[in-house]
Amino acid sequence: MARQLIECVPNFSEGRDMNIIKQITNAIESVEGVKLLDVDPGKATNRTVVTFVGEPEPVVEAAYRAIAKASELIDMSKHQGEHPRMGATDVCPLVPVANITMEEVAEWAHKLGEKAGSSLDIPFYMYESAATSPERQNLATVRAGEYEALPEKLGKPEWKPDYGPASFNAKAGATAIGARDFLIAYNVNLNTTSVRRANSVAFDIREKGRIKREGGKLTGKPLLDENGEPQREDGMLKACKAIGWFIEEYGIAQISMNLTNIQVTPLHKAFEACTQSAGNRGLRVTGSELVGLVPKRVLIETGKYFLRKQRRSVGVSDKELIKIAVRTLGLDELGPFDPRKKVIEYMLEDENANPLLEMDLKTFADVTASESVAPGGGSVSAYVGALGISLGTMVANLSSHRRVWDSRWEEFGEIAEQGQAIKDELLRMVDEDTRSFNAIIDAVRMPKGTDAEKAIRKQAMQDATKYAIEVPFKVMELCTASFEVIRAMAEKGNPNSASDAGVGALCARAAIHGAFMNVQINCADVEDKDFVAEKLIAGQALADAADVEETEIRALVQKNIEG
Repeated sequence: MARQLIECVPNFSEGRDMNIIKQITNAIESVEGVKLLDVDPGKATNRTVVTFVGEPEPVVEAAYRAIAKASELIDMSKHQGEHPRMGATDVCPLVPVANITMEEVAEWAHKLGEKAGSSLDIPFYMYESAATSPERQNLATVRAGEYEALPEKLGKPEWKPDYGPASFNAKAGATAIGARDFLIAYNVNLNTTSVRRANSVAFDIREKGRIKREGGKLTGKPLLDENGEPQREDGMLKACKAIGWFIEEYGIAQISMNLTNIQVTPLHKAFEACTQSAGNRGLRVTGSELVGLVPKRVLIETGKYFLRKQRRSVGVSDKELIKIAVRTLGLDELGPFDPRKKVIEYMLEDENANPLLEMDLKTFADVTASESVAPGGGSVSAYVGALGISLGTMVANLSSHRRVWDSRWEEFGEIAEQGQAIKDELLRMVDEDTRSFNAIIDAVRMPKGTDAEKAIRKQAMQDATKYAIEVPFKVMELCTASFEVIRAMAEKGNPNSASDAGVGALCARAAIHGAFMNVQINCADVEDKDFVAEKLIAGQALADAADVEETEIRALVQKNIEG
């Protein structure tokens, strides 16, 4: 399963004492599996915004430790600052980054609330997507009256906390825990120095738009509604806040945006709206910049959007999609854009996590041919399978761009996209197979002096061996899925590339049989006979089906070759 990632952005009511801030961030970094991305203290607001990311369980643990540490160190009875606040940890939102739904993130937010509420003497309120009632979705409503209103507020039944006691904690105050979408700070560059013109574009696109005026003139009096409030003309984009400003460093005006819900208004939609509005006003968008980090999916979706506009296949690598996004948005206009420093998932990658994938072809072959027992047949099978689906994907992309098939670009593009997903998973299995073998070695080396140690070691060996079966079995399943793409390309893909589809089928069959050998040899060491029987029966069925698929696809290819 692909790694789930969430971001946590707690706001602490201390922005002046760096010793306190450091103790809080130390608590966060004490949890293995989280990475601290940013610490932004503000003296005037007396508030620090911290950003860290990781898989859900360690992130929740790090958030809990940070909340606990803040309640020890920060005294809200003495706090003063310009920003609204109600607690030592004022807000603690969880944000989906990769391979996780908002509903799942909300569940983790409640796990955090339950854990903190049961052990810390602090009232906790859930907000936004984690809210327990519609009235509590808006953070401003939850925080209304701020810290000073808590003694009275906590006595009202309608403001009973979701977790923790309904009693006033003078030192720690109260905390709002939420689940919300990722917020993107995004600036679009204009070929003007005029803030007024940049604001005109900003007012066109932002959700709240602009105030309606008499005669439609900028100097006209505001038109009022029945309540005496100014009427507004809605902007082009939902979930978008925007303003125009001048950046002296670059000598240009920009539209500065906060995109508060990228499901509603993704990056490419904001860029297109700015381009349209600017063009209508005689201006031109020259580029843009991302402030801070973004999830990889933001740039992947942008790359796919612009490829679809060109009627080209989106079934290309993530690297190519990101390159298209950077080039089209002009993200490198004001300075170099390095995805390794701007994409959250890349920031989290361990440079040594996938040693085999980082090798060139010659080194991979040399290491495989050495006296080392890993990489072995499992890793090679996964890589051979990746090559097989890569060939099928190549045929899909060539078919998508074939001049006489212009009307079928989307059909073939979807097949190529399917192939890319399988290829990426198979490549991940190349190093995963070696990791599973190393886990067995680690278990073998565990202490075995006492009976308890022997039992722990035995269980660790059994668990590791089962995983060493699961990995090649997953390779078998992925390669089986790859036949759908390869067969489709042998049947209806570019006839000039039919032989490539045939080679892809041969690779897929070889990978399945190679992976099955790894399943079989590891099954001999597993005591769970039901598990073994299940994998051997299912594995044999996949191997037999692969023989049939490969034979049929080769026949299709041969027919194509013979005309």
